[in-house]
Amino acid sequence: MWYYPHYLFWWFPLLIPLVVIDLILKVVGGWKAARNNQPFWFVAILIINTAGILPLVYILFFQYKAKHK
Repeated sequence: MWYYPHYLFWWFPLLIPLVVIDLILKVVGGWKAARNNQPFWFVAILIINTAGILPLVYILFFQYKAKHK
């Protein structure tokens, strides 16, 4: 039988929030990229798994800003 020491799994409770945050950022970043007609960013956010870093960078720095009247 395989024996896995308990100290290897201290990070597991951090995994679930990280996955949820990554999913939320991917949805928001992909939606904004699609709405702004930026197919490169849409495909990059969809394919590249960066634990939320790439969508966050897009949302904060590279999306088109709305023009105020």
